[in-house]
Amino acid sequence: MAAVVVLWTTPDVRNIGIKSGNVDQPGGRKVHQRPMVRLGGVSIFAGTVTSLLIVWWLGGFGSLPPDKEWQIWGVTLGGLGFFLIGLADDLLNLSPLSRLLMQIIIAAGAWKAGVSIDFVTIPYVGIVNLYWLSLPITVIWLVGMVNAINWIDGLDGLAAGVSGIAALVMLVVALFMNQPAAALIAAALAGAALGFLRYNFNPAQIFMGDGGAYFMGFTLASVGVIGLVKIPAFTAVLLPYLILAVPIVDMSAVILTRLHSGKSPFTADKSHLHHRLLKAGLSHRWTVLFIYSLTLWVGSLALAIAGIPSGMTYAFAATSVISFAIWRVWKLSR
Repeated sequence: MAAVVVLWTTPDVRNIGIKSGNVDQPGGRKVHQRPMVRLGGVSIFAGTVTSLLIVWWLGGFGSLPPDKEWQIWGVTLGGLGFFLIGLADDLLNLSPLSRLLMQIIIAAGAWKAGVSIDFVTIPYVGIVNLYWLSLPITVIWLVGMVNAINWIDGLDGLAAGVSGIAALVMLVVALFMNQPAAALIAAALAGAALGFLRYNFNPAQIFMGDGGAYFMGFTLASVGVIGLVKIPAFTAVLLPYLILAVPIVDMSAVILTRLHSGKSPFTADKSHLHHRLLKAGLSHRWTVLFIYSLTLWVGSLALAIAGIPSGMTYAFAATSVISFAIWRVWKLSR
């Protein structure tokens, strides 16, 4: 349902963007060669939320206990908040500080609603409650993932494909962990993200903009919290970080590189993985496909670690795919 809504609404959103003149101009560190509408996040948000509302109306979420229901509201309203922040930035070009402050406020609200990392499970120690540390750790996780997804949105189809693959893996893991509500949200996001690729894969017809990237980043991070982190098992706590390892590692490496160079970590440059692959001589499409394969590989490792039946088979298959991709990258690079 999410994919159908996205496929149906994206052309209209693109036409509205063209008529209103809300386009992203080429130049600087941007790799696109012509003005592009960057309001695709409107379709992604509409597809995800519409499908979830229909499922809710049909009783798909069942009779949730109060705490679980508050968590779903936290994810939904938090996603709305982050989408609006990103959309405002797309339309009004907000300052980095104002964006960050609003992100922290929305993330704190989601924490209050139950999208919270309340404990960690340590081997041979057991469950360790975080108490007051729960708020800053949760906010850092939610805001960090929002910006990690936004930062990799530098090539046609990259953020949408990575998010879609990660959401599919979360869907499978959440179902295996008996977390159907989180699985439904992951399914809706996966459908919206992968449906958007019809218009966003190279050569892209429209960009998702900050609105789409913020919404997908928050939804992935929050599903990881309510569907996996809250399960009292050491492997469950690790799974969201493994599934989202590609954007996490990319953002961490970029921040460290900028700090090592004496720059602000928020100064835009071309130190991201996709920039490095392009500089090495890879084509636009091969760069995106290689990062897809990385995301699929770490996702398959998460399936294996979670103990999902045939998880090891998926991991071996994904290892074969990433091995071929690495060989191909080596052949194509300068």
